[in-house]
Amino acid sequence: MRLIKLLVSEDSLESTLDVLESENIDHVVTKEARERENRALVEFPLPTQAVEYVMNELRESGLDDREYTVIASAETAKTRNYSELEDRFVAGVEEDDSVAPEEIRAKALDMHRTAFTYYAMTIFSAIVAAAGLLLDSPAVVVGAMVIAPQVGSALIASVGMALDDRRMIWLGFRDQFVGLGLAIVGAFVFGISLKHGQIVTSVLDVSTVGQISKRISPGLLSMSVAFCAGAAGAFGLATALPVSLVGVMIAAALIPAAAAVGIGFAWGLPSVALGALVLLIVNAVAVNLAGFLVLWYFDYRPIDWEDDTADDMISTLRRYTPTIVGLVVLVATFSVAGGLVAAEISFTNDVNTAVEDVLEEDQYNELELNQVQAEVQLSRHVGETPQVSIVLSRPADAPYPGLADRLKQRIVAETERQVEVQVEFADVQRTEPPEQRE
Repeated sequence: MRLIKLLVSEDSLESTLDVLESENIDHVVTKEARERENRALVEFPLPTQAVEYVMNELRESGLDDREYTVIASAETAKTRNYSELEDRFVAGVEEDDSVAPEEIRAKALDMHRTAFTYYAMTIFSAIVAAAGLLLDSPAVVVGAMVIAPQVGSALIASVGMALDDRRMIWLGFRDQFVGLGLAIVGAFVFGISLKHGQIVTSVLDVSTVGQISKRISPGLLSMSVAFCAGAAGAFGLATALPVSLVGVMIAAALIPAAAAVGIGFAWGLPSVALGALVLLIVNAVAVNLAGFLVLWYFDYRPIDWEDDTADDMISTLRRYTPTIVGLVVLVATFSVAGGLVAAEISFTNDVNTAVEDVLEEDQYNELELNQVQAEVQLSRHVGETPQVSIVLSRPADAPYPGLADRLKQRIVAETERQVEVQVEFADVQRTEPPEQRE
């Protein structure tokens, strides 16, 4: 429920009261509480779902709500017609969960933190995430997501683009760009300290650590997580639902990937760093785009949007330059990074097909495929040959000489790219059924 307070001029007071009375909205006019002459303070309670509708009606009647408008939360209201408003807007034909543009803007800005707080918490979360990745501990990685503040900057940027608020667009993108950059640097410094302090051996192949290997090969599933996280955050913001838990999901798409980039650089493994960097860029763009699209779907538009779109196209483009530039940058970045991800997905599919074809041969009938992990193909641009790691289950101590070479031959033929193949066996013993023993 919301309590609306409006400072209304004498010229607009009659039309404002007419709207409130026609909608059966109980209100109070305090003429003694004036900021200056010819002003009156009008207060009335509304269900949250009714705020945007009523404010639009008041604007159309001639009210200028830019001078003094307060939309505050309230616990309860007992007025003559309030239950009727609840029947209309909460559970009736006019039911609508979306909140007013003024409120969604205020909610997004409430999540903004000072630069020191935001960047410090980002670095802390990146260090915790790096520790969790190296420990191969999902619990520690989740803990890093809980303290990460990325939800605020992502939603501020999305709301800013939807409402064409230049300050919010600048704040959101600045905090994300600088924050994620500091997260990478923090994880890098932390990784270097661990290596030189012999806390973690420098010869460790971090690409084989489970929590890291999941972040160095971007794919459709990772993009889906980021897109849904951004959409859910904007949905919660637009419908007055809590977004704190969604913030964990947004951080899950960003912070571990940023930490993996820093670890890759710290261990001098370009394939790890590049793979995680592509994942980070794609996820960050997906979060912002998804948030904007959801808000646009809920019909959040800049003030005077309908009037502006009726003017000539050139003036409209000039007015909304910040939003247009922001969207162009996001779409262009997503197109480039998404193209790289699409190439990785195609390569991974070809590798999977090649491995399955080899394992279908008669001499490999007793092998079971557990996992196929292909390094990001960007590594070939820095002088490294991509590695394909394959984990197989086999009967205990059964030798399969030449299997790695056979797999490499088939993968190269399928993908037309040179790769290194590493095969890891997990020995399996099975008991025989009782009838076979007899």
